[in-house]
Amino acid sequence: MTKLNIPHDAFVFVADGRKALVLRNEGDEKFPNLRTEQVFVDADNPAAREQGTDSPGRAFASVGARRSSVEQTDWHVMEEQRFAKESAAALHRLVRDRKVKALVIAAPPKTLAELRRALHNEVKAVVVAEIDKDLTKLPVYEIEKHLKAA
Repeated sequence: MTKLNIPHDAFVFVADGRKALVLRNEGDEKFPNLRTEQVFVDADNPAAREQGTDSPGRAFASVGARRSSVEQTDWHVMEEQRFAKESAAALHRLVRDRKVKALVIAAPPKTLAELRRALHNEVKAVVVAEIDKDLTKLPVYEIEKHLKAA
């Protein structure tokens, strides 16, 4: 396995379902020096008790006396999917407006899958690496260490 080399002026997108960081490498491939360009925070994802208070629904079979409960909607998952789509749109604007040549994406597996589905082909063309880890809660220097080790 080869080590990840992040070219000078490449962008690194670090996200989870609620927060995203856009970083740019001001260093070189050997010694990356990531600087924060943008931060996105999803403020529209309140606690579960504030999103839905209904009890689970019931499904009744038309024949016989069978019934079962229906799984309750997970509002957090739906909001995280929406945030991933918005993040993908923001990445598309970034790639188009700043003429990005290389992009590294780091996100937990579920968020990474949502991003892959939502990414525009123009963005997919400049992705040089995908890392399936949640690095959003780490300071930038720790993110650099994880990317060097990837």
